[in-house]
Amino acid sequence: MAISIRDVAERAGVSVGTVSNVLNRPDRVSEAVVSRVHDAIRELGYVRNDAARQLRAGRSSSVGLVVLDARNPFFTDIARGAEDEAAEHGVAVLLGDSDEKPEREGAYLDLFEEQRVRGVLVSPLGDIRERLERLRAHGTPVVLVDRIAEDATLSSVSVDDVAGGRTAVAHLLAGGRRRVAFVSGPQTIRQVADRLVGAREAVAATPGASIEVLEGAALSVLEGRRLGEELVARPAAERPDAVFAANDLLAVGLLQALVMRGEVRVPDDVAIVGFDDIDFASATVVPLSSIRQPSRLIGQTALRILLEEAEDPELAPRQVVFQPELVVRESSGPLG
Repeated sequence: MAISIRDVAERAGVSVGTVSNVLNRPDRVSEAVVSRVHDAIRELGYVRNDAARQLRAGRSSSVGLVVLDARNPFFTDIARGAEDEAAEHGVAVLLGDSDEKPEREGAYLDLFEEQRVRGVLVSPLGDIRERLERLRAHGTPVVLVDRIAEDATLSSVSVDDVAGGRTAVAHLLAGGRRRVAFVSGPQTIRQVADRLVGAREAVAATPGASIEVLEGAALSVLEGRRLGEELVARPAAERPDAVFAANDLLAVGLLQALVMRGEVRVPDDVAIVGFDDIDFASATVVPLSSIRQPSRLIGQTALRILLEEAEDPELAPRQVVFQPELVVRESSGPLG
C-alpha cells in the first residue's frame, strides 16, 4: 500500500499541514520539526506525488522537447544545452523523438499537453501552426527550435539555413567544382528546403555551374549510403564533382559508399560538405567539411526564452537567428 502524507504526519506526531510546509515551505517550520518529519519520511519510505502537487498548483517543473531524430548528435547537443539551462532553474526536460513521423510528433505534443508541462520546445516536421496555437491557447508556451516561425507569432531559435546552404556550395564552387549534387532528406522539412534555396543561389551566381537534387527518405547514415551507392553506380562522366549533404549523417553515409568501394576518391573526384558539424565529422575516414551550428547554444537560448514566456505570457515573440560557420577539412579540397 502506498504511504501517504497522512501516514508521515502520524509517525512524526504533527499535522498534515505541517508536513506540507516541511515539503514546500520549510522556512515556516522549526528545524526540530523539519528533522522529525524527514526522519518519518525515511522510515516509512514516503515518495511525494509531485505530479499531483503540480496539478494543484497549476505549474509543472518540467518542459517538453520534441526533436526530429534523437539519434542525430546535433539534436542530442540541443537537448544537452536545454538541460544545462533547465538545471539552473530547477526544471527537467522531457525528450520526445518524432523520428521524422507526423503521428509521433502529434502524440508527443498531446502527451505534453496532458501532462501540463510548463512549456514545449519543438523542432517541427512540417507546418503544425494550428496544433501549436492550440497549445498556446490552453496556456502552454511554445518555442520553435532549429526552425524560424514563418509569421513571427511564435518565438524561435534557429540558424540561417539559407545562408548555410549558400556558404557550403559557394565553397565547393570556389574550389573549381561545377556539377553539384544536393543530397537531402524529405524537403517537407523546412530546414532541408531552406538549405537547398541557399545552394541554388550559389549555383545561380556561378557561370557554368549546375545542381541536381537527390532526395532521400530520411536524414540518416543509411540513406546517405544508399544514395552514395547510386552515385557510384553511374558512369564517371555522369557523376557530380561535388556534393552538399543536408546534414552530416547523410554526408557520413555518402563517404562510406564512395570511399569504401574504392572507385571514387574524395575529394579528388568528388568533394563533400555536410551540415551541423557533429563531433564525429572530424573523425570520418576523410575528415568532413561541414557547416557548423551552435547546437548547445540553440538549446540553452530556446529554454531560456520558453521559461521567460511561461512567467510572462504577454511577452512579444522573439526570433533569434544564429549565423552558421563553414569548417573546412579534407573532404572538400579543390579540384586538382
